[in-house]
Amino acid sequence: MSKAQDDSIRCSFCGREKKDVNVLIAGITGHICDSCISQAHLIVEEEAGVKSSAEIEKSLKLLTPEEIVQHLNKHVIGQEDAKKVLAVAVYNHYKRLLQKGKTHDDIEIEKSNVIMVGETGTGKTLLARSIAKLLNVPFCIADATVLTEAGYVGEDVESILSRLLQAADYDVSAAEKGIVFIDEIDKVARKSDNPSITRDVSGEGVQQAMLKLLEGAQISVPPQGGRKHPEQKMVQINTKDILFVCGGAFDGISKIIERRVKSQSIGFNALSKDEFNEEKLLSHVNQLDIKKFGLIPELIGRFPVLTYLNPLTKDILLSILTDPQNALVKQYVRLFEMDQIKLTIQQSVLEFIVEKAIELKLGARGLRSICEAILTEAMFNAPSSEMKELVIDLEYAQEQFSKSKISKLKVA
Repeated sequence: MSKAQDDSIRCSFCGREKKDVNVLIAGITGHICDSCISQAHLIVEEEAGVKSSAEIEKSLKLLTPEEIVQHLNKHVIGQEDAKKVLAVAVYNHYKRLLQKGKTHDDIEIEKSNVIMVGETGTGKTLLARSIAKLLNVPFCIADATVLTEAGYVGEDVESILSRLLQAADYDVSAAEKGIVFIDEIDKVARKSDNPSITRDVSGEGVQQAMLKLLEGAQISVPPQGGRKHPEQKMVQINTKDILFVCGGAFDGISKIIERRVKSQSIGFNALSKDEFNEEKLLSHVNQLDIKKFGLIPELIGRFPVLTYLNPLTKDILLSILTDPQNALVKQYVRLFEMDQIKLTIQQSVLEFIVEKAIELKLGARGLRSICEAILTEAMFNAPSSEMKELVIDLEYAQEQFSKSKISKLKVA
């Protein structure tokens, strides 16, 4: 090609000559310069962002609360009250998103944030994870234990929204329709019911920082998470339509409930023995008990819905071992199947595992610890042996458990 022809080549989009651009890419019938490629890329990204937020609204399939509970039943055994409350909260959240801008009157449906109270291992986090599998809106699980007041070592409260933004692939409009589950909310309780005279940076300070976040306001969020600094580019997120669900063990709250219930149990309002059951104390929990535990009234007021998870009984723990889609026994059977070994665990062994879990008061998480203690020796020897079938009986389970360190645990 001659120099004259080379100079006459132009970008088919903007008309610039080859000498005026850095790169000119040839196509079948024309050419495109690097400047036009950059502009085209920005247009494509912008269109994709608008489309993705519109797709979220189109893909919102309005499941009834009953359908949501049926999905939760596959993963979580028992806890019917908590499932109902969570299902209704999610259903109403979907309805708010779908009805936005479609009503002609001035009625604006506000969100109802949820707080769940339950002992460790009763299924709070599992409920949240199971709900996440069902949803088409961005969902994230944040941990309150790492949060501190702004200016101190730890994470700012805004890092919760950074995680939601990441779950929404940095689509702000999608993140503003999301659901956030804040775990271990009880770990930011203040140390006493009286206002603190010193700075409580990981307790009351975090609660105060969360108020604006929960209420619904424009929050400046660092996109990559971490601490804010003046030169950092911030993303503005409106939390008005973000549903917040919190869960916490609230260890010791049963004593607060017991004192309140017993002080009311005189005269005509006295509770019968059936109503006052120490195992069902959490069913009497109210906002006053949570305030005495150490959450500030302003924070409690932003969680209008309060629900509880019952302690796990022997029957429920037995069901957890075998019934759910991802049951523990099914997991171990699959592990041995990978080594072409058929594993059978006798019913008496399952009952032994449940008894020990109740004894150690570790909830459903304790089941895995005990199973590991019983099966570790078998999992070590089985792959190198030629066995095709393994039956775990009560005698073997008791022997292996007595050798483990977990058997030495004593509950205070």
